[in-house]
Amino acid sequence: MPSRNHLDKIGRNKKKKWTEEAMEHALIEVKSGRSTVRKAAKEFGVPKSSLGDRVSGRVTPGSRSGPAQLITSSDEELLVEFSLYMSKHGFPLTKQQLVSFASSIYKRQHRRVAFSKLGQTWWLNFRRRQEKNITIQPADSIIRGRMVHVRKETLDHFFHLLSSVVEARTLGDKPHRVWNCNEMGFQLARKKAVLSKAASLDSKSTPGSKDYISVLACFNAAGKDIPPFIVYSKSYPGGVCYKTQGPSDALYGWSDSGCVTSELFKKWFLRHFLPYAPKERPLLIIFDGHKSPVNLEVVEAARKEGVVLVCLPPHCSHILQPLDAGLFPLVKRRFAALLDQMHPTNATLFTVSKKDFSGVFKEAYQVAKEDEGIRIVQESFRKCGIYPVSHFQCNGDLLMISSHNVDPEASGEHVGGLAAPGR
Repeated sequence: MPSRNHLDKIGRNKKKKWTEEAMEHALIEVKSGRSTVRKAAKEFGVPKSSLGDRVSGRVTPGSRSGPAQLITSSDEELLVEFSLYMSKHGFPLTKQQLVSFASSIYKRQHRRVAFSKLGQTWWLNFRRRQEKNITIQPADSIIRGRMVHVRKETLDHFFHLLSSVVEARTLGDKPHRVWNCNEMGFQLARKKAVLSKAASLDSKSTPGSKDYISVLACFNAAGKDIPPFIVYSKSYPGGVCYKTQGPSDALYGWSDSGCVTSELFKKWFLRHFLPYAPKERPLLIIFDGHKSPVNLEVVEAARKEGVVLVCLPPHCSHILQPLDAGLFPLVKRRFAALLDQMHPTNATLFTVSKKDFSGVFKEAYQVAKEDEGIRIVQESFRKCGIYPVSHFQCNGDLLMISSHNVDPEASGEHVGGLAAPGR
């Protein structure tokens, strides 16, 4: 695979030494009959073959040189704008994400072409074409790396971003316009374990089982919710009872893992959040974009609809995510208690089928509609410093101020708001 330095050297060696203005003057001279192609090329210092191509019509005057772009210039500009927007709102794209979005654009333009993904050559050429619009910077490996502690600079940056957005959109006294969405998972069949109370509240199910189901919930700072989005693993349950027994107006989907994918997040945002959200604008959604990845269509629709997307910094959701801080543990306790009632004699295993899950979850989720649940949601927004905006003061055990103990595998680059793994 060619390195960036190698391609840069080739680019410098093959860089054209003439201007489009010189080519235009030479073309005028030839077409007017005052000069031949050979003479005009020599006089204006342009390649004879390139001038001949323009005279014959094989090449359109003013067209770019080099290999054809796989996606159009306008779409590439949109891609750059999208990546910079995401970076400013707390979610710098990785190289893999950017290439994936570009590949989606290409597939949309060439539906009948057998194609999997744009590759390294496209990425390097994209970087060269956009070098005036983007810059390459070292990524903060602590912020993006795997770690337990939270870095103070990460929190400072997030709250500065959040304060700027809330102030610019005058959302300081509008709790019904400030939303938080988050995903919680359920393992439908698992053994009971004896845990400390603190550990049980923080424990989370992990995907991988065929019986894994996740729920995307969304609440505003006033305690009002958007009907939940229930995502099954592998496939939907048979029949329609899972819809009739589930929460009112809930949305349903499925993925191989049972987790919310980029396409499912788009489905939720376009077909569920926008219809149920307040009509007043602007709105603010705070979410963990590293779990529920957004895509180009979501950002385009959000900007058109007056919805501001702000991503929580990685590895900080346990202290900044309002739904994680209060409502989700309460819903899961209710859910577990309902399963205990269904299996009172089974001391080691509790289970519920995919068909019955939505009915049990509906009863557990009902706590969110009660005064206790509404109060917990409102208090969680306040406790996490999301609404009203208040810089979260976490204790010293969670805070990492030093830049030591960096995960070497997490190092990378930021490219004008894009984050790309190191070469």
